[in-house]
Amino acid sequence: MSAPLRVGVVGVGVMGADHARRLARGVAGATLVAVSDPDVARAQELAARLGADDLGSGSVAVVPDPLELIRSDAVDAVVLASPGHAHEEQVRECIETGTPVLCEKPLTTDDASSARLVRAERDGGRPLVQVGFMRRFDPEYVQLRDLLTSGRVGRPLLAHQVHRNLAAPRADFRSEMIVRDSLVHEIDTARYLFGEEVVEIQVITPSPSSLVPDGVADPQVVVLRMAGGAVVTNEVFVGSSTGYEVRCEVVAERGSAVVGRPSGGICSTAAGPHGGAGSWGGALPVDYRERFARAYDLELQAWVDASRRGKVVGARSWDGYAATVVATAGVASLASGRPVVVELDPEL
Repeated sequence: MSAPLRVGVVGVGVMGADHARRLARGVAGATLVAVSDPDVARAQELAARLGADDLGSGSVAVVPDPLELIRSDAVDAVVLASPGHAHEEQVRECIETGTPVLCEKPLTTDDASSARLVRAERDGGRPLVQVGFMRRFDPEYVQLRDLLTSGRVGRPLLAHQVHRNLAAPRADFRSEMIVRDSLVHEIDTARYLFGEEVVEIQVITPSPSSLVPDGVADPQVVVLRMAGGAVVTNEVFVGSSTGYEVRCEVVAERGSAVVGRPSGGICSTAAGPHGGAGSWGGALPVDYRERFARAYDLELQAWVDASRRGKVVGARSWDGYAATVVATAGVASLASGRPVVVELDPEL
């Protein structure tokens, strides 16, 4: 298509508003035409601000009903930043109307509904769903994956991931949500870097921080076993009180590599252009919007470019389904303290 992709955004909380701003001001080949949110006043304020700004794309409509926005002839593609429990209905509507959709994680909140969407998209005969695992577009993580797939450091054996937030995003944030809403990024990252599925998960709960609400198991240590035998350890600490930290170290047969250090870039023990000890230092970002700003820029641009070509890039519906299945097994492990085998539907 030669005309700009007309995009609607469903859900204009923190993440959705950030996506809307990018679409209105910074993504080539796209124009923001509509927003939808249960808080109509919030949607109206955002639409007025982005539509009236000299850098904006013109008038932005407010459509209270998200399904009506998806069905609209004035909308070519949709970004879903709504709560996970609403995703199945909204993604299904996109599939049924042939509307490309970038769905923020999680694809859905349970295995069965995610599987239904994978089947619906497959039966529709056209890939339409991209899941918002933005680390797949982060330059450091892309560079790390390229290093691993190049074979220069040999077979990856271990990975260590850290995911710390300044504070929980909601007052009612519970232990299970740490697995479903935070750890889910580490789950997809492990699958992306190793190129294989998670076959087992164990959630371990050390003594909780005294600074988090009573009854919340925070931090959590999670062990993932990959199909090829590698082990991935994960620390998730939602109420760290220090800032937003996300980093990953992979240990392979002939070297290691780290991304996400505050100094930025990739630090590797591999020989050649990735050599050097690197250093720590610098200020911690407050939240994910600052830490992964470039990744979100690249993700949205890649989605728009692919949608205009009738293609899908990045994480697909299967990746969303697989991450949901692993997270569900993680919630079971959180309750029992024991490892839980991950079982993906062999017929999908």
